[in-house]
Amino acid sequence: MIERATLGGLEFEYDTERGNIRMGGHPAIFIWTESTLAGLISGLQRMVGTDRFRLALHGGGRDGVADDWAYISQFPTFEQGFAALVHVAATFGWGRWELVSLDDQAQRAVVRVHHHWEANIQKVLDVSWGSSYLGGKFAGIFQRHFGVAQCWAEQVAFVTNGDEYDEFVITPSNASLEDRLERMLATDDATRADLAVALERVRKEVEERVEAEQRLLEKLDLIARQEDAIRALATPIIEVWDGVLTLPLVGVIDSQRAADMMGRLLEAILQKKAGYTIIDLTGVELIDTSTAEHLLRLVLAAEMLGARCIITGIRPAIAQTMVSIGVELSRLTVLATLRDGLTYCIDQTRKPGRAAPGR
Repeated sequence: MIERATLGGLEFEYDTERGNIRMGGHPAIFIWTESTLAGLISGLQRMVGTDRFRLALHGGGRDGVADDWAYISQFPTFEQGFAALVHVAATFGWGRWELVSLDDQAQRAVVRVHHHWEANIQKVLDVSWGSSYLGGKFAGIFQRHFGVAQCWAEQVAFVTNGDEYDEFVITPSNASLEDRLERMLATDDATRADLAVALERVRKEVEERVEAEQRLLEKLDLIARQEDAIRALATPIIEVWDGVLTLPLVGVIDSQRAADMMGRLLEAILQKKAGYTIIDLTGVELIDTSTAEHLLRLVLAAEMLGARCIITGIRPAIAQTMVSIGVELSRLTVLATLRDGLTYCIDQTRKPGRAAPGR
């Protein structure tokens, strides 16, 4: 449902279903000055500090006068247009404006404001920041009227300090708002303090990240050592007799485990000067073609170092796999159990006049 009303020559349109208001054809809101708006303004001031807050409001007022200037420009003279804008401002609750003087040749204007919302908020908050947003609006309007790059509205009277009105003197300025902000940041103790706090926060964050990285590296090192221990436990190489090593295999043998197993076994053969190696498959139920090939390479590599390999504990399924891939089992020394393999190796080393392979 849409309701319409006219106040001060302006049409107000209420769309109660959507919860919208339009004033003079433009979207608008109604807001409580002494509670909602005061809370918003004071929150912003606490975040950025009074000086930066005032500059920000001045800039916001200056940059938001496009519609005001378009309205003024509809009238034959600036004075007539500004007088009409004064009426609109009063209708919208912006207080009562008064153009005290205007000197186009000197490019100087003086404007007074009674009962403005910025001053009312400051009374509620018991502060005196000045009406910077309204000052910025006047600066933007007279900047266009004087045809200059920028104007500044200097507030010379303050309702919050006991004056009857807020008064602004508007003149061209060589310093832009951005210049003023840069100078303020260069000398603002609060800004330097903020920077110091920010740098300290960054320093702490860097230290925390370094500590976290160090802890992570320590954990990775621990994991690596644990993996080495697990691999050693998964593939133990035991010297069961002088010159006789045994390698009991359990579980699945993949490419990574086979490579690790070969490296550790060959190193142990060299260190122990072993002449025999028993590879026991009792704990392996099944092998695939790839695993069988890994075992054959392991046997060949060990024998190239002079250690004869004995295979024990082959299950029927494993034997079938080896036959299916063309492994000539007659070329291998294959015994039923680890005990048989150990007995065989001991007997070989004890035969008169026969030295163990690799010795």
